[in-house]
Amino acid sequence: MKKGKKIPEAMERKEFPYMMNRELSWLKFNERVLNEAGNSRVPLAERLTFASIYQSNLDEFYMVRVGTLMDQMDSGEVVRENKTYMTSQEQVDAILKETKVLDRKKEKIYEQLMGELEPKGIRIINFNKLSQEENTMLEAYFLREIAPYLSVNVVGKGQPFPFLMNKDIYAAAFLKNGKGKERIAIIPCSKNVFKRLIEIPTRPGNFILSEEMILHFIPALLGKYAILEKTLLRVTRNADIDTETIFDEDMDYRDAMENLIKKRKRMNPVRMELSRKIGKRMKQILCETVGVEPDHVFRSEIPLELSIVFMIQNYLRGQGKDDLFYPKRSPRMTVALNEKERLLKQVENKDVLLKYPFENIKSFTNLLHEAARDESVVSIRITLYRLASRSQIVDAMVEAAENGKDVTVLVELRARFDEESNIEYSRKLEEAGCHVIYGLSGFKVHSKLCLITRKTPEGPVYITQIGTGNYNEKTSALYTDLSLITGNQKIGREAAEVFAALLRGETMEHTSTLLVAPHCLQNKLIEMIEEEIVYQKSGGEGYIGVKVNSLTDKVLIEKLIEASQAGVKIEMIVRGICCLIPGIKGFTENITVISIVGRFLEHSRIYRFGRGERERVYIASADFMTRNTVRRVEVAAPVLDSEVRSQVCDMFDTMMKDDEKGKLLDENGQYVDRELGKGKLDSQEYFYQKAYEALEKSKL
Repeated sequence: MKKGKKIPEAMERKEFPYMMNRELSWLKFNERVLNEAGNSRVPLAERLTFASIYQSNLDEFYMVRVGTLMDQMDSGEVVRENKTYMTSQEQVDAILKETKVLDRKKEKIYEQLMGELEPKGIRIINFNKLSQEENTMLEAYFLREIAPYLSVNVVGKGQPFPFLMNKDIYAAAFLKNGKGKERIAIIPCSKNVFKRLIEIPTRPGNFILSEEMILHFIPALLGKYAILEKTLLRVTRNADIDTETIFDEDMDYRDAMENLIKKRKRMNPVRMELSRKIGKRMKQILCETVGVEPDHVFRSEIPLELSIVFMIQNYLRGQGKDDLFYPKRSPRMTVALNEKERLLKQVENKDVLLKYPFENIKSFTNLLHEAARDESVVSIRITLYRLASRSQIVDAMVEAAENGKDVTVLVELRARFDEESNIEYSRKLEEAGCHVIYGLSGFKVHSKLCLITRKTPEGPVYITQIGTGNYNEKTSALYTDLSLITGNQKIGREAAEVFAALLRGETMEHTSTLLVAPHCLQNKLIEMIEEEIVYQKSGGEGYIGVKVNSLTDKVLIEKLIEASQAGVKIEMIVRGICCLIPGIKGFTENITVISIVGRFLEHSRIYRFGRGERERVYIASADFMTRNTVRRVEVAAPVLDSEVRSQVCDMFDTMMKDDEKGKLLDENGQYVDRELGKGKLDSQEYFYQKAYEALEKSKL
């Protein structure tokens, strides 16, 4: 919400029965992730992953969203969100309350998982389950392998309270010295020099956590101090840095971003987690010293950080427990392209849709490498947001530049938590001779757009790629995304205009084929929704289909409600945040919303308007969020080829029938199971099977 906008001090929730608060909706999404950790139909070892994802999701949520809300509270200005009109304080209070409920659920599921792992030969045990002999053995191990690498900080006049790094684990002890004076000791436990899971030599498959070992043997580190209480703790810090303040014509933008990233690491805490129940005095000292409010302190009965699950998975694989994992799946090469023939010629003659992770991104990287070597290719332009650690995309751009091609790369340095990686890649690209730009003042460039230009006797020929996900080889095997490669020259010419505008530091004011935010996406979506309303009112059957990660744009929400009230059938697949509640009589009764949370992260965006000959289909980089529709540079491309359009629509319709991983959002704002047929349909598994079958059939 923009500052200065007047919103009523209080509004009855019943006046907005079709709206849900963004932050509380996100917590419902993360609960769906957590539910997969407790889903007995998911292989046991894979359920561990979902537990870890739940925690890492929640960490980032507190770092970004709660951090933003707390910044608003600190400003002194009463800010209300525009869906349910909750103040920042009300939202934080509701988040803290709901987090405590979800964390109790997490603990139950974790204990359930550990219980199911015991018959498989895995146990994480406490010291009270060890014999004296084993305790002595572990103490010797501690003194030899761990203690020499620890830094013990006993806070006093000569030693200030140490800075606690974001998400690191620390052992904390409340002490008294010989003179009866109270002290706090802080010991960092997150060290790379020793293992976190330590196997008990006498009990194969039984492990102790290194932080628990440090806490248990802390007396050996503190000499004559009397230990009154002790706990493990973990702090989550605000990471909501304001990247817009650094745009300055006289400042090196990349250097400024590096300084801002350093600032993030020392921002104020928004949450503190403890492993033990401690007294009021120790809690008060920790809260005051760390700088966190008591109601932002959480007690956890399970490990404070769950990346240990990946170590457990590696152990299980080493024991040959493959039956505890998903059946192995790997992306197939698309049958739409013959890798033995010239790819550039093939995509000029027909549109190709790559469907990740079911099909391999190599088809696209191979195309880029071919373009880098092709004598007729004069230029390549691409927008980069998040990249793999060893990016083939970057390698292709470097190769093209070194071969004398005109290579322009927009590297968005403000991709949250990927800033440092992008800064390094920008340097590598510049060193190879690429023309690198960093984005626009006021607008993140989030589009997934690549343009290859060939020089021919007939003039320039464009090959355009538009995607729903990042140019990232790693996530292309983990996220569901769509990548359209087209030789349509109308699309190519408009893509060239998009890049020309970016090079001028401008945004597109008008488009005829592509939808390009911030000025030519939301308004065009509204126009297409209105066309469905008019068609419905004239006696036709209007239809809107939308697949996005989040739905928060109030302008679009209100227009969808208007369409529902007119009788337009609306089907929506919204993975995460959904601020619209369907099924409310008089408002949203013609809207169906499902969320798919499965083995792969749903990430593709699809827009559909009308049916049959009227149908228009787009794939896009933009969710239905205000930040995407009017505050970023995003691109949606029409799917003009009838065969490719049929593929996209078939995928959408199949996902709407997913009753294994697809949960229905009901009129009470709750996500519920559904059964649509005799057998459960898992759309992701279905698409993978189809990709395997298609490749095998092509070999016959």
